[in-house]
Amino acid sequence: MARTAFLATDALREQVRSLAAVGVRQEDIATIVRCDAKTLRKHFRDELDRGMAEANAEIVGCLFKAATDGNVAALIFWAKTRCWERKELEHPIPGTDAQSNSQTAIVLPR
Repeated sequence: MARTAFLATDALREQVRSLAAVGVRQEDIATIVRCDAKTLRKHFRDELDRGMAEANAEIVGCLFKAATDGNVAALIFWAKTRCWERKELEHPIPGTDAQSNSQTAIVLPR
């Protein structure tokens, strides 16, 4: 028996975007809009991505505002997550593109 085609309406698109924006899991959004998670990602990829990006932008904006208003915890968090400096690693790890600047000693039993 053939399945009915899923119809993505503008109202569903807005609902998916707003649910994604507040952090609802994709599986739960799929349950709410009554489709499979794979169908959700196929028909609402843009809304899922935009919702999360909008939420992240709003939270980062609030964090930035708190930091610039003198909130010490926000200042420290911002500095630790946004202002770190990349340092070149000295010794490459064999078999990978990654590098390490520390040496590891493996002690085997006698």
